Amino acid sequence: MLQINPTDQIALVGLGYVGLPLAVEFGKHRPTIGFDIQPARIQQLTQGIDNTREVTAENLKNAQHLSFTDNPAELRDSKIFIVTVPTPVDKHKQPNLKPLLEASKAIGEVIQKGSIVIYESTVFPGATEEVCVPLVEQVSGLKFNKDFFAGYSPERINPGDKEHRINNIIKITSGSTPEAADAVDCLYQQIVTVGTHKASSIKVAEAAKVIENTQRDLNIALINELALLFDQLNIDTQEVLNAAGTKWNFLPFKPGLVGGHCISVDPYYLTYKAQEIGYHPQIILSGRRINDQMGQFVAESVIKLMTKRRIHVVGSKVLVLGLTFKENCPDLRNTRVIDIVRTLEHYNASVDVHDPCADIEAAYNEYQIELLPTLPANHYDAIILAVAHDEIVELGISEIRKLGKQEHVLYDVKSILPQSEVDARL
Repeated sequence: MLQINPTDQIALVGLGYVGLPLAVEFGKHRPTIGFDIQPARIQQLTQGIDNTREVTAENLKNAQHLSFTDNPAELRDSKIFIVTVPTPVDKHKQPNLKPLLEASKAIGEVIQKGSIVIYESTVFPGATEEVCVPLVEQVSGLKFNKDFFAGYSPERINPGDKEHRINNIIKITSGSTPEAADAVDCLYQQIVTVGTHKASSIKVAEAAKVIENTQRDLNIALINELALLFDQLNIDTQEVLNAAGTKWNFLPFKPGLVGGHCISVDPYYLTYKAQEIGYHPQIILSGRRINDQMGQFVAESVIKLMTKRRIHVVGSKVLVLGLTFKENCPDLRNTRVIDIVRTLEHYNASVDVHDPCADIEAAYNEYQIELLPTLPANHYDAIILAVAHDEIVELGISEIRKLGKQEHVLYDVKSILPQSEVDARL
């Protein structure tokens, strides 16, 4: 029998971009304990510091029922477990379920009868009940849907977005039994003011999540392919999009680098499951191939512009402004700006990278890039505006141009600067 009470403690497993805001919201209403395997992360949060910039010190303070730990044994008193760990892909573009499996195992070691485990991490349809729950069952010795229950409520966090937050984004909910589904739905209604959508099954909820970002990936891939075509036709893509956008039902997607932990990853989870059952998707993987080549395209476009200006590429100095996967966000995971850097380095250019939002240590550990803290004037043969952080955009065209030598190239990946002021844009 599953019965969730307002005083039951929630354990949030994984305190990244998804888990921490969720822990804070629940911590305003009921006993909540946030768990993460990184002691440094726990220490920072205990001091009121969130290096992801998703939660302020004031918000942490307002979650008066929230505590933090890196000791899984301290989760034993919890009745509700919510898993918000990363679900990346490996170098072969296959799902890497290790964080999810480790979280499930840790929960299995502390879960008690009458508990419920809710997964928020993006997975392929079937993963919760076919992969995760059996591990909890095996480790705990408890019987699924008798001694403990499961739910799936996909995260919809958009890093860096201060407008769309947990409480004003409709939440999809689901459960392993009708009563579990009701319990999960009721739980999230406590913090989501705009309402919930209760799916008929966990698989439906899993599938809904994975196609949200797959759809965006494909729409961006279409526009990126058009950008590749229009480049050959010597037509400005942004002008075309502005003209087409005057029609009421034209979708306002833009070309760009598709990185991060969602849009560029989730489609591989769906295609993995499709191939497992013998279906070989074509459109989804085609879109991925197009989006994955855009960094190289930008770099080679800059090289062509330099060559036309008779600027020697070998030994040239190139500045890349921005490294994170999106603007005003410190998240470096799966950023495709790195493709620009590596392509330029392949042509023996010397590349500097400046990013006011990224963590210097994280950039070096992840990509062996030493971020440039200050910007020298009159120094670069080419400048690439790769990420439109406010601090970069606020420099203005004049200050950005001053960073270049008398003869230099300025390429605007984000199409933020006036068309007449840049040499090219995506």
